[in-house]
Amino acid sequence: MEAATQFINMTDTETVQAPVLVLGLGNILLQDEGVGVAVVERLQRRYRVPDEVELLDGGTSGMSLLEDMRNREHVIVVDAVRTGKPPGTEVVLTGEEVPAFLCNKVSPHQLALSDVLANLTLMNESPHQVTVVGMEPLSLETHLGLSDMVAARLQSLTERVIEHIEAAGYAVEQLEPEAWNKNVSLMTEA
Repeated sequence: MEAATQFINMTDTETVQAPVLVLGLGNILLQDEGVGVAVVERLQRRYRVPDEVELLDGGTSGMSLLEDMRNREHVIVVDAVRTGKPPGTEVVLTGEEVPAFLCNKVSPHQLALSDVLANLTLMNESPHQVTVVGMEPLSLETHLGLSDMVAARLQSLTERVIEHIEAAGYAVEQLEPEAWNKNVSLMTEA
């Protein structure tokens, strides 16, 4: 009887994760470093995504993202990335490009993300697919809000993320301005 009780308690507390996670990373206090968070905010405010897609502001979280990322079908990481390309350049990495990219420590969050993915691999709970969608920052100075250059390219980066969500088989609907979610805390727009 005790084993049956434990089983019931376990299933009562389990939550079903959405197959797709869009994970915005970044420190919003370091100007363009917050671009990943800004994309998630824009998606939360201006778009309707299906329940199968979770939007998460991961901020500067590290190992605490382990539970959020485990066993997902697809994790789309959105972040500022340094590749040596001109500021505002979009970068998309998939498949084997992701681990190679993480080894080069192009983004300030890559060490934490690399650790999370390595732990998930050891636990046999890795996401099936990981995609990094990023933008080369112009400025990482202490300042709340994106540089004008990166802010001007934010919609394009958001659309790139939407392309990956839709490629996974989930439709994203753009809302009319009067239907925007006004309860979303925004760092990039009024």
